[in-house]
Amino acid sequence: MSETTRKKRAIVLFNLGGPDSPAAVEPFLFNLFNDPAIISLPNPFRYVLAKLISRRRAPVAQEIYAHIGGKSPLLELTQEQADALQAALNDDNSDGSDYENRCFIAMRYWKPFANDTAAEVKAWGADEQILLPLYPQFSTTTSGSSVKDWKRACHKVGLSAPIKTACCYPTNPGFIDASAEMIRAGYDKAVAKADDLGIAKPRLLFSAHGVPKAVITKRGDPYQSQIEKTSAAVVEKLGIAGLDWKVCYQSRVGPMEWIGPSTEDEIERAGKDGVGLVIVPIAFVTEHSETLVELDIEYGELAHEKNVPIYERVRTVCSHPKFIDGLVSVVKQTQIELDQNGSDDYTVETRGWWCPDEHSCAVAKQPGGA
Repeated sequence: MSETTRKKRAIVLFNLGGPDSPAAVEPFLFNLFNDPAIISLPNPFRYVLAKLISRRRAPVAQEIYAHIGGKSPLLELTQEQADALQAALNDDNSDGSDYENRCFIAMRYWKPFANDTAAEVKAWGADEQILLPLYPQFSTTTSGSSVKDWKRACHKVGLSAPIKTACCYPTNPGFIDASAEMIRAGYDKAVAKADDLGIAKPRLLFSAHGVPKAVITKRGDPYQSQIEKTSAAVVEKLGIAGLDWKVCYQSRVGPMEWIGPSTEDEIERAGKDGVGLVIVPIAFVTEHSETLVELDIEYGELAHEKNVPIYERVRTVCSHPKFIDGLVSVVKQTQIELDQNGSDDYTVETRGWWCPDEHSCAVAKQPGGA
């Protein structure tokens, strides 16, 4: 196929976003809490509540971001992932495809917003779109919200190119291999420390962002199940006999009951047991405040207070070559789904192709209203 007739394929990477300055913290928080996938109240009640919460939490959040230079590193790290994925896709024609690939970034709660990115995709003249949430495990609160927002943005700017969503990839081999490689390095380091101290081998904690329990029980959300599947797949890949490991959840806010156990409780338990910890942020693929501050600083201090003898935090996969290879395979599989089954319906919340059979993201209810 000649250069002039190659199809233009836009790969749209979704992530949370993060404030790019101290002044951006409050509006970023407002956008987060004004999302009906986060607070399901109808407007004007959600708007008012989001204003109150963001105003109250902004000073604390600004202190958190002050630890990492006053802003989130998420956009820069996501851009590195986008650049690596774009290069890999354009260098690879092993399946006989011939696309001009370009990766775009759409953040949910801060710049670049979906409206602006959708306009860029339209101006580029994309023939097809692959939506790629950088959330390996699906949740209505993350991937579902981003896809819904993207379809709204497409309607607003008049972007109608065929679209297919890769909703999740919790056991994708590239993701699992990259995670296991990085975890093994951290685990071996912690084992050496444990040997020096004459104590038992460390415990592996897979820490994921928590969600209210109602998200799982009332929406049929597969997130918790997929976190457990990812963790089990990594443990199997590690192949460490007698490995002590546990899945737990961080970042709880508000009075609602959240899924557990909490990472804080597991840190306290490790102190009582006298075992070291290797913390793995299994639901995050880039560094940001919940890894660099919550895990590294806040939970590190908690581990010290609870007399945890070793506290080792594994880095996120970021642009690890095996993870990028995994994303290439996700794009290819999603392209097959687009070719065989046609475009997603712009008006329907669709789940893509990868969710486990026992869950159906297609029927996981998105909160209504705007």
